[in-house]
Amino acid sequence: MRRVALGRTDLEVSNLCLGGNVFGWSATETQSHDVLSAFTDAGGNFIDTADMYSEWQDGNIGGESESIIGSWLTARGSRDDVVIATKVAKLSSRPGLSAANIIAAANDSLARLGTDYIDLYYAHEDDASTPLAETLTAFQQLISEGKVRFIGASNYSAERLSDAIAISRDLGIHEYLVLQPNYNAIVRDEYEGALMKLCIQEEIPCVPYFSLAAGFLTGKYAPGVSVDSVRADGMEDYATERGWAIVDKVREIATELNAPMPAVALQWLREQPGVVAPIASARTTQQLASLLVDVQLTPKHISAINTL
Repeated sequence: MRRVALGRTDLEVSNLCLGGNVFGWSATETQSHDVLSAFTDAGGNFIDTADMYSEWQDGNIGGESESIIGSWLTARGSRDDVVIATKVAKLSSRPGLSAANIIAAANDSLARLGTDYIDLYYAHEDDASTPLAETLTAFQQLISEGKVRFIGASNYSAERLSDAIAISRDLGIHEYLVLQPNYNAIVRDEYEGALMKLCIQEEIPCVPYFSLAAGFLTGKYAPGVSVDSVRADGMEDYATERGWAIVDKVREIATELNAPMPAVALQWLREQPGVVAPIASARTTQQLASLLVDVQLTPKHISAINTL
């Protein structure tokens, strides 16, 4: 994997960010440790999680992914050569972006991760009930205390992100330097347009989640075919005429290049304006291997997907 500069931060990250949403959900702790080790062995250093991963699983309370990453870091005995990103706002027991919640949630995440700093701390979603200045001042406190290095925003509109940047500059405090939106070859309207324009203008790198459309772009789904996956019930929004056409085009390009479909879908994202490191998760080292294949797309390949 190539290392790329993460915008105006001083972080150098792999051009694939390993998603931690499956850790403690569809991947056991042992499987998760194996994937994390295989990822770093292959040159990866960028790992994404959130305090609410994986609260949705029966019996979980949230924080499971962070705890698994923390136990891996402890067993590994090395922290400084990886970039850990986590998030606050969506855990049911730590909701929102009030100052008090951000400080408490950050301390909880630090404890679960077994580290004394978070490289990149995201607001997981916008919180219209809390003034932006309060949220940003709380993040500034964490940075001043050395608990957080940089901050980012996830699931923000262009208007709210622009407002947040302006407030940070007015107050002379740290601003959101990374954006994490829902963006892939099928879902484009949330990023493309005003948000993309703002990110390019402000040199804010895009680190998209659902890069493979929750697995839909891996090729394992087909019309009328039942798939044994914990995510299979969430495919309705992707399984449209246009969605299948995009899957077919990705498959056609993958066949031409003798490459895995996930690698093609991820490289298409990297070719989009502002995108630096797509996020993708893997339950096993075999799944991870299909994400790591280096693929070179031509302008014709990119255009063929863009036009669908």
